[in-house]
Amino acid sequence: MATTEINILNRLYFVAGCMFVFALAVVFKLCSIQFIEGDKYRALAEKRTVKDFDIAPNRGNVYSADGSLLATSIPKYDIRIDAIQAKNTVFEEHINALADSLSVYRGKSASYYKNSIRKARKNKNRYYLLARNISYSDYIRIRNFPLLNLGAIKGGLIIEQTTRREHPMGGIASRSIGYERFDKDSNVTRAGIDGAFGEKYLRGVKGTRLKQKIGNGQWKPIADYDQVEPQDGYDVYTTIDVNIQDIAHHSLLGQLEEYEAEHGCVVVMDVKTGEVKAIANLAKTSKGTYYERLNYAVGESHEPGSTFKVMAMMAALEDKVIDTSTVIDTKNGIKYFYGRTIRDSHRGGYGKISAARALEVSSNIGLATIIDDHYSKEPEKFLKRLSKWHLDEPLGVSIIGEGIPDIPKPGASNWSRNALPSIAYGYNLTMTPLQTLAFYNAIANDGELIKPRFIKSVKSFDKNIEVFAKEVLVDEICSDQTLAQIRDILKNTIIRGTGERMYSETFSMAGKTGTARTDYANFEEWKKDKKYISSFAGYFPADNPKYSCIVVIHKPSFKKGIYGADVAGPVFKRIAQKIYTDTPIIDEVNTLNFEDNLVNEDFESYYENARKYKELMPSVVGMPAMDAIALLENLQVNIQVKLNGSGIIKKQSVNKHKKLEANQIIVLEAS
Repeated sequence: MATTEINILNRLYFVAGCMFVFALAVVFKLCSIQFIEGDKYRALAEKRTVKDFDIAPNRGNVYSADGSLLATSIPKYDIRIDAIQAKNTVFEEHINALADSLSVYRGKSASYYKNSIRKARKNKNRYYLLARNISYSDYIRIRNFPLLNLGAIKGGLIIEQTTRREHPMGGIASRSIGYERFDKDSNVTRAGIDGAFGEKYLRGVKGTRLKQKIGNGQWKPIADYDQVEPQDGYDVYTTIDVNIQDIAHHSLLGQLEEYEAEHGCVVVMDVKTGEVKAIANLAKTSKGTYYERLNYAVGESHEPGSTFKVMAMMAALEDKVIDTSTVIDTKNGIKYFYGRTIRDSHRGGYGKISAARALEVSSNIGLATIIDDHYSKEPEKFLKRLSKWHLDEPLGVSIIGEGIPDIPKPGASNWSRNALPSIAYGYNLTMTPLQTLAFYNAIANDGELIKPRFIKSVKSFDKNIEVFAKEVLVDEICSDQTLAQIRDILKNTIIRGTGERMYSETFSMAGKTGTARTDYANFEEWKKDKKYISSFAGYFPADNPKYSCIVVIHKPSFKKGIYGADVAGPVFKRIAQKIYTDTPIIDEVNTLNFEDNLVNEDFESYYENARKYKELMPSVVGMPAMDAIALLENLQVNIQVKLNGSGIIKKQSVNKHKKLEANQIIVLEAS
């Protein structure tokens, strides 16, 4: 019996000893946590309940050339209340007045708001929403309501600010103006001017605000001010002219709708400065409406078609392998090159015509023949000329996503014997509309090739942070002689070439039409559903040009029309005439008050004789055939010239000094 009691006591002592040791361990651990690791755990606890949140700065504004606002950041506010923050005496003192103020502001009864806030206080709601997504003026109004005007500590006021990017001009040029967005993985999506200059100028510097966790994943600002104030971004002033942009946008939109096209673009550029005054990009939706989906003008490379014939002709003229009067045999509209057929759009062809006329009527055979005859044995010579003009490389414009041109070279996978004649009339190479326009602008700008420019300056209030000047890529693309010849041809293209339907007696333009097949890799399928790209590139006025412009329309309805002169040309003409009407281009000078009857009579007599001369048949017998044709084509009357033979003119079907009629056929016999 005694032994059993001893055993029990021993067990009790053992248990008591273990408990004592455990208690010591607990005490030691508590002391360790409190005094040795206290700072660590206090910091951890604070980190889990209190932390800094980024405060986004206001993004800089984007302005047009005249100071019109194109893009801006609008602050929006959420107003909440920590319903248990205020002391009972303070809460009861102000709740009725707060409910009355909210009733006037929101429209519901004061009792509704009083009961709702009391219920939130009873439920210990520390994040009760009073107003969401309100403007700055409304935010100022609400934060001055009773109780809320006591601030975060005494009144429980919670303010949360966000910013929203808005385009005051609506959908006009929205893609070109652009945006900068962050996805869920913090990757940046950039488009247009806003995206291109977002990181460096527009974005600004983030601020910080201390917030406390209040449960259910909610964080409440500890104070109603920021610990570190954000720094707003700089403002960007673009080259866009709002009036010209509006003209370009609606001119393009109307034509896309009329021809049920897939998408299209327009760019208008100041000839002397390279400033882009308008850029419109519109694409068709599934509902048949149009909006700015992609920046096609900058980013879409495609085969330019006949607008590239100008580059081919200039290369041949500059290398002096031809002149404008060189006779080119375009056959009957069909010619074979290395087993491949090239056709002219004109049924029956043009026969033997001058090189200048080949470009005016946009003869595929004519340009292919010129380039193949003179460069087939040395294609590098022709390609080096194109490379000298930077046609084989991007322009390096500020907008992100510029398309990369592709001009094949010998040895490349897309090179063959047919590559050279194909390039001559705008196939087997790709360029963007903006790259094509830059070259036409150089023609208008006395040969100076300049980089298209979208930005004039970056400012902080009225202080210039950076100013963007004109950037010259090539000082002279060709000789003055070649330039004058090309400009004459582009002018005549409107008067008597493929663009003659665009001709206006009151307003001069110069340029080149373009019509190119697209999506024709499977030619048999293409023939079932023919798709084309219609384009027009040029400048206006023809003499002393002020603006250059390109219009590109993809996949117009085949039933309604496909040719550049019919589809793209009218857009160019509407833009040019509208800009010319709305924007003074020629400086006006006061006319001198001078009257002299004799002078007036002499002038009228001279004018009448000159006019009659341009309507009378001259004698061309004995002249070289091409000189005779050139002379006749420059008369004031729109006539048709038919040449039999070649060499010197021996006979003409209409006698000299006979008055010519419109569309009259003149037959010249040469030997």
